[in-house]
Amino acid sequence: MKQLRHNVIRAGLDALYFTGAHHVLRPILAGVGTIFMLHHVRPARDNLFQPNRHLEITPDFLREVLTHVRALDVDIVSMDEAHRRMCERDFSRRFACFTFDDGYRNNRDHALPVMRDHNAPFTVHVASDFADGTGRLWWEALERVVAKAGTIEIVRDGAVLRLDAHDAAAKQDAFNKTHDWLRSLGSDAEVQSEVSALCARHGVDDSAIARELCMSWDELKTFSADPLVGIGAHTVSHCNLARETEAGALREMRESRARIEDHLQRPAQHFAYPYGDKAAAAAREFAMAKELGFATAVTTRPGMIFAENAGHLTALPRISLNGNYQTTRF
Repeated sequence: MKQLRHNVIRAGLDALYFTGAHHVLRPILAGVGTIFMLHHVRPARDNLFQPNRHLEITPDFLREVLTHVRALDVDIVSMDEAHRRMCERDFSRRFACFTFDDGYRNNRDHALPVMRDHNAPFTVHVASDFADGTGRLWWEALERVVAKAGTIEIVRDGAVLRLDAHDAAAKQDAFNKTHDWLRSLGSDAEVQSEVSALCARHGVDDSAIARELCMSWDELKTFSADPLVGIGAHTVSHCNLARETEAGALREMRESRARIEDHLQRPAQHFAYPYGDKAAAAAREFAMAKELGFATAVTTRPGMIFAENAGHLTALPRISLNGNYQTTRF
């Protein structure tokens, strides 16, 4: 189903491009700005099995996007400037923001040089447990488990489910089924427990992944000294806030900002909801971000920024720069 969905989206994007309909629709649908969402930026890998491919783009594709945005005469601005424009309803020029979630080291090694070449500011939303080196990136751990395994066993609805993982196609199916099952569990603690058990059975050290992939506080301090770099909050543990109690969700959001400000000695006024879809961030979470005083908070819900979004600054949509759609025409 996921592959079918990708194919339908690609066909729709092709239709828009080849008919030129996007030029006709731009005045209606382009809005006043765009907030782009990114995760990894790194050179392409040739692995046949890359279930988290949607979370990464290449430096070359990022460069193409920046060149295209500049060619459209769109201002590339910081989240601070986007906040100002929305608050003052200054929509005389269209703007674009670039936001990166989680705090990956490749944001420094591969994204920053490209952003510098275009003098483009950007914001990295940091999950503070990842910077501590203690967090669990369970989706990365799951990819490594399935990559190593010939079969995967999970217990779903009280029954043992044995999933074939002997080749790339089977691994993708096994990953999808396991991922969907994990997202259906009632708490993040359950997710981590199940993934850690899978890792233990298949010889994957899930405790080391954050240190391998994410910047430490010392690295973030040097990184954030660059005038193009802004640092935002992304909770402490990268939890699904909607599944937390109100007190727990507030603590995750408040402490995330406090740790960033303590370690980096700079304000963290902007927030990104982990997962950020309708099941992970909704009215309660939007109200919490406002109560805690965040200037903006971004979701993963797709959409352009319109003037009306100025009234909902803690529920802002983003456009994913998705690894499944890395072509210039898209």
